[in-house]
Amino acid sequence: CGGTKQSPINVDTAQAIFSPDLRPIQLSGYSLPANKQLKLKNNGHTVVLELPESLALTGGYAQQYRAVQLHLHWGSPSGPGSEHTVNGRRFAAEIHVVHYNTKYDSFAEAMVHPDGLAVLGAFLEVGHGENQYYHEILKHLVEIQEVGQETLVPGFNIAGLLPANLKLYFHYNGSLTTPPCYQTVKWTIFNQTMLLSHHQMLMLVSTLKSPDDKLLQSNYRPVQNLHGRRVLASFQTAPSVKHSPG
Repeated sequence: CGGTKQSPINVDTAQAIFSPDLRPIQLSGYSLPANKQLKLKNNGHTVVLELPESLALTGGYAQQYRAVQLHLHWGSPSGPGSEHTVNGRRFAAEIHVVHYNTKYDSFAEAMVHPDGLAVLGAFLEVGHGENQYYHEILKHLVEIQEVGQETLVPGFNIAGLLPANLKLYFHYNGSLTTPPCYQTVKWTIFNQTMLLSHHQMLMLVSTLKSPDDKLLQSNYRPVQNLHGRRVLASFQTAPSVKHSPG
């Protein structure tokens, strides 16, 4: 997993380059009926929810990408566990929704090509009240505590796991954050965070087991060197001459 375009990275908002060409991300087919059963699995590294290919990215990227799966990265009761950081700050957890370019026949074929993959990332934080969308996943974690266990989850609106505002994001070229670490990912990191209740976050960080039968915790990769890569922003991150509130 050497290489000069590895992920995750620290997003330095002062260094991010505003790009008016970055259009709002558009999701298609993300709202699934309850009779559509999705496979949820503990693969020993994370919890993975397999997604049907009817989910797609239809805006924000030059090409069309189809969803494959989503998974989470988290810390422990004593510390945060997002993979990406912003200005050196690590968030409680992070969701990744993995897509592959539809010009390839499969995820396996796409992941070795430079334009093969697109991953949407969002940060999770503790707020007030339960998050109903994350509840659809978290309530099933007890069924897949052991490595290799899987269960079926009724379909729900997957878009609810991502921020409402899909216009504000950072974009850079990077890699898968687990081996084989292919440097074929066009990353979108949303600026708006998702809020889970304290109890929900506790469920996430203290339910699943790892291969050595300990609790699966702090399953994030350290931030990698940028090696001169540019991080783009779809919005103005640094204050311009006139000071706007916020």
